[in-house]
Amino acid sequence: MRHLYLIFLACLSMQGFGQQTPFEKSQKKATATYPEVIKYYQELDAAYPQAKLISYGPTDFGEPLHVLVLSKNQNFEPKQIRKQDKRILLINNGIHPGEPEGIDASMMLARDLLKGKKLPEDVVICIIPLYNIDGSYNRSSTSRANQNGPIAYGFRGNSRNLDLNRDFIKTDSRNSASFQQIFNIWKPEVFVDTHTSNGADYQYTMTLIPTQKDKLNPTLSAYLTGQMLPSLYKQMAARGYELIPYINSIEESPDAGITGFLETARFSTGYAALHNAISFMPETHMLKAYDKRVDATYKLLQTYIDVVARDAKVIGQNKRKADEQVAAQQAFPLEWKLNKAVYDSILFKGYTANQRMSDVSELGRLYYARNEPYTKYIKQWNKFEPAVSVNKPLAYVIPKAWSRVIELLKLNGVALQQLTADAKLDLEMYYIKDYKTTSSPYEGHYLHSAVTVKPVKQSVQFYKGDYLVYVNQPQNRYIVETLEPQATDSFFNWNFFDSILSQKEHFSAYVFEDTAAQLLKDNPELRNLLEQEKLKNPEMANSAAAQLQFVYKNSAYYEKTHLRYPVGRLMEPLQVRTN
Repeated sequence: MRHLYLIFLACLSMQGFGQQTPFEKSQKKATATYPEVIKYYQELDAAYPQAKLISYGPTDFGEPLHVLVLSKNQNFEPKQIRKQDKRILLINNGIHPGEPEGIDASMMLARDLLKGKKLPEDVVICIIPLYNIDGSYNRSSTSRANQNGPIAYGFRGNSRNLDLNRDFIKTDSRNSASFQQIFNIWKPEVFVDTHTSNGADYQYTMTLIPTQKDKLNPTLSAYLTGQMLPSLYKQMAARGYELIPYINSIEESPDAGITGFLETARFSTGYAALHNAISFMPETHMLKAYDKRVDATYKLLQTYIDVVARDAKVIGQNKRKADEQVAAQQAFPLEWKLNKAVYDSILFKGYTANQRMSDVSELGRLYYARNEPYTKYIKQWNKFEPAVSVNKPLAYVIPKAWSRVIELLKLNGVALQQLTADAKLDLEMYYIKDYKTTSSPYEGHYLHSAVTVKPVKQSVQFYKGDYLVYVNQPQNRYIVETLEPQATDSFFNWNFFDSILSQKEHFSAYVFEDTAAQLLKDNPELRNLLEQEKLKNPEMANSAAAQLQFVYKNSAYYEKTHLRYPVGRLMEPLQVRTN
């Protein structure tokens, strides 16, 4: 009797669960709050054995980052799932909580898949319910001045005022560290991060940013452009929502053409590309009604599931092939540039852009005439080429003192070895020749760029416990693009190594004058260098201080570590010379 009673209670629980989300209860005008989202997923977990809500590491708000896992055969172990050759689709919502369509769409989609018994056989779906938890608590109806609903929504920055979609390399937030934990446990083949766009007005509800095709592994890129994107466009059109590439206009309106979006590793999708995941950033159009934006997101997520389920085998094969290719890859692009000579034409449905007098400034202003829709071809520039590349070393050598770097490499599944004894190693070391730095902080950092380096072969002292990172791993792109200073989102550019940029020892001029004179007397080559520099640089010829500084910098007294990037490049098999 007790057994029957428990079955009866379970049935009541399933029948009574989540008939409507907060979004649906509000006549599709409101987005769910964080407590509502988690409560809803907890109820899903309790009602359906195919759903499991898992807590991972902390966020800056103190709450854990959750993942709802939907698995038809009730297998929630990532390693076992991969052994069974099933695909993993990871969906991230609410990284910008003022762009909440994915939050509401994912809640309804999870319920409908479970209630309708529509979970795919070969795909496990992982949903991060709400990434920027603290930002979601900072609710208003005005922070996104151009957006058409919902009634209230969260704020872009988190409680530390970080834009979390710029944090995937520097990892200032706990959210980023917890996300990387999730990503490298589950190792998704396909990743989707839901957003809402700002910008021009046009007829489409949904725009799409796929991983930039030219910087994605070629095997993955061929599948993305040849099969996946055409399927997404075709199926979404059949579901009532034509897709268009993200409208990154080269001028004020899209009429003059658009460019592809180059997502570097600071962005979620750029980070995912470092791990050979095909990624997407869908952007609904801010001016469309909120219910339509949620519906378009729901249908796009549904389409991703359909396409990944259809192509599960080939997606898995491509991912394995890409991992093998990247492990063996020799040359790695570090920066990219748009080829402005290459473009194609895409059919675009827009509104006529006109000018009229502003009621604010009484000067000209742009407006879009919605009563004048058009369909025409516009130019799209989407060919990116390497601007800076590097050949990988055999391994990088990292002093253990740079613990933050080591922590992030480990978090990203990079295999590390430690020296078992103090040793001198023959390495290629970089000296930082030049770099630019932002004049004001960007996401809490004075970001560097345009880095140039001077490679020098040196014998450098390392110590027991220092780290070797061999560049023969599927994570090679993460390794190279974080450890090479010239890479756009390298650890160097994000200020991890700024202490090497300042000189620690100096000289007293009146004392060093005699030392410098002796150095010039004993070293004719140094004297020649000084004379040549004076001929090239008249200002030095007229400056006693500059000439003394030149002698100092070219002597044994000048510190070898000033401007020397501390991560060495091992170019030949390891030859250890112990002390």
